[in-house]
Amino acid sequence: MLTSLKRILTFAFFLLLSVGAFAQSGDTTAKDTINSTLADSLQKPKVYPVVFYEDTLFYIGAKLGPFSQEERATNFSNKLDLLLDAESLDTTLLSLSQDEVAIEILHGDIILGSVTAQDAAFIGNDQEEIAEFYIQSIKDSYAANHNNRSFIQNLTRTGLLIGVIIIVILLVRFINKGFNKLIDFILRRWHHYFKGIKVRDFELLSAEREERVLKTLMRVVKILLIIILLYLALPLVFSIFPTTKRLASVLLGYVTNPLVSFFYSFFSYLPDLFTILVIVVITYYIGQFISFISEEIERGNLRLPGFYPEWAKPTFNLVKIIVFAFSFIVIFPYLPGSDSPAFQGVSVFLGLLISLGSSSAISNIIAGLVIIYMRAFKIGDRVKIGDTTGDVIEKTMLVTRLRTIKNEEVTIPNSSILNGNTINYSVEDHGAGLILHSTVTIGYDVPWRKVHELLIGAALEVESIIKEPKPFVLQTSLDDYYVSYQINAYTANTKIAAKSYSDLHANIQDAFQNAGVEIMSPHYRAQRDGNELTIPPTYIPEEKKPEKEEKKAEEPKGNSESPPEDDSIQGMDDATYS
Repeated sequence: MLTSLKRILTFAFFLLLSVGAFAQSGDTTAKDTINSTLADSLQKPKVYPVVFYEDTLFYIGAKLGPFSQEERATNFSNKLDLLLDAESLDTTLLSLSQDEVAIEILHGDIILGSVTAQDAAFIGNDQEEIAEFYIQSIKDSYAANHNNRSFIQNLTRTGLLIGVIIIVILLVRFINKGFNKLIDFILRRWHHYFKGIKVRDFELLSAEREERVLKTLMRVVKILLIIILLYLALPLVFSIFPTTKRLASVLLGYVTNPLVSFFYSFFSYLPDLFTILVIVVITYYIGQFISFISEEIERGNLRLPGFYPEWAKPTFNLVKIIVFAFSFIVIFPYLPGSDSPAFQGVSVFLGLLISLGSSSAISNIIAGLVIIYMRAFKIGDRVKIGDTTGDVIEKTMLVTRLRTIKNEEVTIPNSSILNGNTINYSVEDHGAGLILHSTVTIGYDVPWRKVHELLIGAALEVESIIKEPKPFVLQTSLDDYYVSYQINAYTANTKIAAKSYSDLHANIQDAFQNAGVEIMSPHYRAQRDGNELTIPPTYIPEEKKPEKEEKKAEEPKGNSESPPEDDSIQGMDDATYS
């Protein structure tokens, strides 16, 4: 039984082999003819195979122009492999195109190779039959190997996809846990460094808020890293399958194209950047040299005829502005985007805003320059500008600031100073001195020489009044009831002029009252009928006191309810203001 079964199976096996050989002999009649010719051509030198699916399709043994047999065969094989790897090979798109030189083998619009007259002569067959044989060989090899290759490729690609997904999941978990542990480690290790942020007495961030800010920033960085990882993983996933390769390149291009463009623009801009750096360095050292010259002139170490030290700083600041403006004009064409319409439009817009909004500022700047070169005053001078008197504490291109004797700080625009009058009290501090002057009115009954003597003596008693030049008196007017005397005295300390005036006035009162001279200001009409003098009683000698006061002193006390006598009414001061 077993022996019969073995015989039947052996017979069936040989029967199948015979049928297969018969079928194959019918299909390959044309191939055998050409292959036999190609086999014969193997005996000739310089023959190279075209390989597809690791199978030899045919041989090329003739040159085409500058291309050798080997280059033609290699190019043919490479183009087929590229189409196969991209899974864009479609045997229905294979066609022939004949011209005067050769018959081209096409895959759509792609030229795979060609069959020339030299190829036909080399093989010893018709040119068109050889080209059709080439196409049929590609189709047969593709049909025999494609399914097995596709199955293996799909398995491989699926495995790669799963592997990429697993790796991405692991990386995301690693980043997530790693950042959490990093945050805990930082807070545990360097907790004592978190003391909060203070700006003077204002607490901008407390220690707890500072830790929260750190946690938030680290979480933001973690999320950004995960997003970047996922975004970069997408092109990798899409590139595994040929149908989505184009999408992968598009996604990757969204990141790579800007980066490539940036680096290309940066390296292209390096020569211009180097030029800008050279201009900036030269401008910087020119500015340093200008500052050095300015400081030397301001200190008095360098003297220029007709150039005052107080002009040094504003003049060289102006020179600096001109140098920097010129440098900017030179640098401007090298700035990136300077030639673009948007950049030029913004520049024009900003220039228009500055020109319209800074008209008053420019007028103040020009006025400030004029004031500086007029040398009307300097820092520390006691001046009077308009109705404001004070010491100059600051001079800028826009405003001048004064501190009054009441410790008030007044800001005055330079244009107002230029349009008004300015009195400088400190000009003669180191010269003859400022003349303090005050006017008193004395009746005609007092000799003018005595008045001069009293006024000069009172002035010399003031501590801030200098003795030389000596004070002097001017009689400024002869009025109806009195003579106006003006005392003039020199002082070298204008900062205490107000106190000097106060001391002068006090000394004048003391001097005149000690001398028994009445200061008839304001106007008095005095009837000398026994009325009291206008001098304070403490300055009046006993013999000159009115009799009325003596009588009052003799009157008994306790008589306050009795009505005043007529003499007491007549004895009241009859002086009136005119």
